[in-house]
Amino acid sequence: MTTVFIKGLGLIGSSLARAIREGHPDFRILASDPDPKTQEYALSQQLADQMLPGLEGAEGADYIILAGPVDAIKADIRQLSQMDLKKGALVTDVGSVKQAIVDQAQALTKKGVDFIAGHPMAGSHKTGAWAGRALLFENAFYFLIPASQAAGKRLPELEDLLKAARVKWLQLTAEEHDKIIAQISHLPHIVAAGLVNQTEDTFAGQPLGTRLAAGGFKSITRIASSDPTMWSQILLNNSEDILKQLAEFQAELKEVAREIEAGDEAALYDFFQKAKISRDKLGPDQVGAAPGHYDLFVNIPDQVGALADVTRLLAEAGISIVSLQILEIREEIDGVLQLTFAREADRQQAKEILAAYEMKK
Repeated sequence: MTTVFIKGLGLIGSSLARAIREGHPDFRILASDPDPKTQEYALSQQLADQMLPGLEGAEGADYIILAGPVDAIKADIRQLSQMDLKKGALVTDVGSVKQAIVDQAQALTKKGVDFIAGHPMAGSHKTGAWAGRALLFENAFYFLIPASQAAGKRLPELEDLLKAARVKWLQLTAEEHDKIIAQISHLPHIVAAGLVNQTEDTFAGQPLGTRLAAGGFKSITRIASSDPTMWSQILLNNSEDILKQLAEFQAELKEVAREIEAGDEAALYDFFQKAKISRDKLGPDQVGAAPGHYDLFVNIPDQVGALADVTRLLAEAGISIVSLQILEIREEIDGVLQLTFAREADRQQAKEILAAYEMKK
């Protein structure tokens, strides 16, 4: 019987467990997680056939998935390299930084163990095993970086293991991955957190300012709610790329400050115009959506029952909502409701239903 061992049953690890269970119901899944509540939940929901401490279940596994924070993944790889793993075992991970993990994985490669670094570009505002779902990854990019030529030949094998995740596979180098993700994910998280902290300091002793920080401010700083432990480790493990891109962003801000000080309206116009053109190319319906998620923005009137009308219409159509958020609501002015769906088909159907609803208002 094929055995899969998963270390870490948070949002990503538990979602992979669900996908493997769906795609390979005959496979045996062993798992490890330090949280007693997660252990109990995993067994009750059949995410795992057995929960084990540490890496105890890894030695006899055909596939080993490391789904903890980056530093934990590196420590697990070091420990695995000292263990007598099953012949032909394939090891992979889900970390947000790849070069540091691939470098660490050379300890496995030297022992003849195949390692394929992985990173599913999917997430949720929710955390923990109970937030996981097999469809979390649907249509999301899933990066794969083989640590050796031998491991590269086993890419189809790993893709088959996770076939029920329905992802878009993308192979690239660890260097390419870390540079791209530093710019489109790591830097935005720093900017969002910095803006929230600076706003908190600015409005110290002036609670009205914080209360008014809604609408666009809440939208662009949403990712500042991310896990501090995870993001501290990500920044330290991808420091070279992040420091370079952070310096370039700081230079951009200094240039804007210079243009404001000089009263250079033409330069400021060009600054915003360039950004508008670039952002619009991303697509108005998809920009800002998490990979694997599909966002729909709906104008709703500031009336009693307006939100209930929207959710009722979608429920009657059998459309499941991943999350919803009111981006802006003021008296006598339409608010903007952001609805997130797991499937593009759901988003499109909801768009048609709610377009008819908006016309009636």
